[in-house]
Amino acid sequence: MKKIAITTLGCKVNQFESAAFATAFEAQGCQLVAFGAAADVYVINTCTVTARAGQQSRQLIRRVLLAHPEARIVVTGCYAQMDPETVLGLAEQPVTIIGNGNKHLLVEAALAEEHPDLVMLMGQIRRKKEICDLPVKRFRGRTRAYLRIQDGCDNLCSYCIVPFTRGRSRSLPLARVLQQVEVFAEQGYKELVITGINVGKYGLDLGEQQTIYSLLDRICRDFPSLRMRLSSIEPTEVNDHLLELMTTHANLMPHLHIPLQSGDDEILARMNRRYTRADFAAVIDRVHRALPMAAIGCDVLGGFPGESEQAAENTYQLLAELPVHYLHVFPYSRRPGTLAASFGEQLPGPVKDARVQRLRRLDREKRALFYQEHIGTVHQVLVERRSPKSGHLQGFSENYLPVLFPGSSTLLRQVVPVRITGIEEGQPMGCVVDAVLEENHGNR
Repeated sequence: MKKIAITTLGCKVNQFESAAFATAFEAQGCQLVAFGAAADVYVINTCTVTARAGQQSRQLIRRVLLAHPEARIVVTGCYAQMDPETVLGLAEQPVTIIGNGNKHLLVEAALAEEHPDLVMLMGQIRRKKEICDLPVKRFRGRTRAYLRIQDGCDNLCSYCIVPFTRGRSRSLPLARVLQQVEVFAEQGYKELVITGINVGKYGLDLGEQQTIYSLLDRICRDFPSLRMRLSSIEPTEVNDHLLELMTTHANLMPHLHIPLQSGDDEILARMNRRYTRADFAAVIDRVHRALPMAAIGCDVLGGFPGESEQAAENTYQLLAELPVHYLHVFPYSRRPGTLAASFGEQLPGPVKDARVQRLRRLDREKRALFYQEHIGTVHQVLVERRSPKSGHLQGFSENYLPVLFPGSSTLLRQVVPVRITGIEEGQPMGCVVDAVLEENHGNR
C-alpha cells in the first residue's frame, strides 16, 4: 500500500482538485498521510496568483525535494503550469510535473511502475476546450464541500496571470454537476460552496442552454436540504435574476463576494475591468435593497501602477460609503507575463503597504459594524469545529457570520439555531436557541 501526501496552496478550485486526487488515490488502494509524514508520493498543488504565492510554491517544492530524495515528487497547479522550467531547475532527482489541463492524469502518472527521470504532462492550456473531470468523494477534515463547476477565465484583467495558467473558461456539464452534488449529499455534507475561476460564465461554452442562474435554480430545487453558497461572482454578473433566486430559495445563502479591485474609474480601465465605480455602487445598492441582511464582501487591490493619491482616496471613500461588510485587501503584485507588469509608474513598496493597511483598517471597522448589527438576532449556523483557543463550537451563519458558542460535540456538522449575544475581542458570540422556548417567547 503506497502512502500519499498531498498539500495545497491557493484557491478553492485547487482545494477541490486536491480532494479529487485524494479520492482517486484511495480508489487505487493507497493510504493518505499528513504532508509532514513519510510517504512514497508527495503531491504539491501550487499557486502563483501573486509573486508571494509563487515564492511560497518554490520554497515548498525545494524543501520537499531536499527532505525526501527517495520519494516520487509530483508538482502541479498554477506555478507548475506557468514556470515548469524553474521547477525543473529546483530538482536534482526524478520529478513529475502535471499541467492544469492534465490533472485528470496525475494519479496514473504518480503511481506508474516505471518512473523515468522526468514526467512532464503540460499541454497548451489556452487550447483546452474541456474541463478536467475530477470526481470528489469527500473533503478530509472539512464540514463544507467545494463544488467546482467551472475552470479558466476569458476576462484578461491586466494584472492577472490566471488566464495564462488556467486557460479559457470551461464548464462541467450539468449531468456531472448533479452527480457530484448527489455524492456530497450522500456523504452527509450540509453546505456546498459553488466555486470556479469565473463561475458567472458557467455553461456558456457547453451548448446545453445552461447558465449560472439556471444551474443554481436546478440544484437548489433538487437538493433543498443542502445549503448552497457562491464563492465569488463578478459585479457584471450580479443581476435581478440572481437576486430573485436568492430571495426565492431558502437554501441559497444570503452572501455574495463581489470583486471591486479599485474604486477609481481610470484605474479600473487600466485594469481592464468592465465597469465603473458608479456601476459597482449600483450593484451593491441593488443587493442591499433586495437582501438587507446579506453579507457582501469585496476584493480590492492597493497600489496598482499609476494609482495616484486621489485614486486611492476614491477607492477608500467608495468602500467606506457602500453597505459592504468585509474586504479582502491585497497589495498589487507585479506578475511577469501580465500587461500590468509592463506599465510605468510602478509604486514603491512602502506606498503600497500604507494603502493596504488603511484599507485593512476599514475592513476591521466594516466587520465590527456588521457583527454589532446582528446582536439579538437568530441565525442557522453550520457547526464546523471546536475552537482550539476558547473550546467553544465555531461555525458560519447563513450570512457568513463567524459565530462562537458553547455546546455539545454532538452538534458538530449540524445546522443549529444560534442567537448572537454579543461581541468579544471582535468575535461574534452566541448561544444555541431552544426552539420550543423561542416559539413560546414569540407567542407572548
